[in-house]
Amino acid sequence: MAVPPIAPFGVHHLAIQCKDLPAMVRFYERVLRLRIERRWPSEHPDEQGRDRSVWLRLGTSVLALEQCQAVPEPQPWQSDRAGLHLLAVEIPWQNREVWRGHLQHCGVEVLFESPWTLYVRDPEGNRVGLSHFPFTDQGQRTA
Repeated sequence: MAVPPIAPFGVHHLAIQCKDLPAMVRFYERVLRLRIERRWPSEHPDEQGRDRSVWLRLGTSVLALEQCQAVPEPQPWQSDRAGLHLLAVEIPWQNREVWRGHLQHCGVEVLFESPWTLYVRDPEGNRVGLSHFPFTDQGQRTA
């Protein structure tokens, strides 16, 4: 069994799901003085021109504010409730497959994955991501 050569670097990002995303963005940007790093537009046809996520710079990490999605059956990485959504730890993109094998060896199911993150749950059901954004599996930097 391959064991990851190093522990995660630290916190990659924290995600908070929000009922009122614009109000949350105003608070973190204006009150806490965090800089907006990136806006992700909603992909829902009824929400054109609205954000589904806003990322704010928090030191070397990111605070991701995510709009709650009222969907009947959310994906394993989604929730319809406001609150702390995800702790994502940073891993090197080169070690993604090693981490996948390590998780499997430890009996931890990968519930979902994006091009940048493996999503799992801790023993109490909290979402944890192992992320290498903005690098793809091939080490290419994304936009």
